[in-house]
Amino acid sequence: MADMKTVVDTLSRERIVPVAVIENASDAPYIAEALIGSGINNIEVTFRTANADKAIELIKKAFPDMTVGAGTVLDTEALLLAQRAGADFVVAPGTNPTVVKRALELGIFMIPGVCTPSETALSLGLSVLKFFPAEAAGGVKMIKALSAPYSMVKWMPTGGIDAENIRDYLAVPSVFACGGSFMLPKKALLERDFKKNRVACYESKGNYCVSDRRENEI
Repeated sequence: MADMKTVVDTLSRERIVPVAVIENASDAPYIAEALIGSGINNIEVTFRTANADKAIELIKKAFPDMTVGAGTVLDTEALLLAQRAGADFVVAPGTNPTVVKRALELGIFMIPGVCTPSETALSLGLSVLKFFPAEAAGGVKMIKALSAPYSMVKWMPTGGIDAENIRDYLAVPSVFACGGSFMLPKKALLERDFKKNRVACYESKGNYCVSDRRENEI
């Protein structure tokens, strides 16, 4: 498991967190390779399939330096599976105090989700949060509204992020990265078309993940 600063620094540089639902664990290294070949050195593998932990394990074995997250971690069982598989961080769609507290006890960096103004996550000592489902919960306007009273929070919006709106999210100063699956087309994943995956990843990195904000700050 990587520490919070290392993970946040990595995701802040890359600006995007590719979210993948991997049915066949053996496909995982090829998907990771498509991302790495496109200049994206991180991935979030969701625990929506029975083989998610194995997929994470195979990615870390093939590419030890890749930052790998476990997504949709809803309970402590999934949390422990993610830890054993070698995930660098875990993500959840909501904030379950039991899971968050266990993650803190184990030294696992967790990014829980929120979609309404709530101090539950803050009371647990967290300041890096997932805003989910981003578009359905108010999008960029909602994040800007939340960022005023919660100025200490860094946000990772996920849900409804695509090639058309990602720049709008990344332009918000409190957003350090966005989660999305548009650079890993579901059809390409199901068809195991890794060439198409790489093209989509490359286009995503080239067109949508170059940080205008960082360029302007240089």
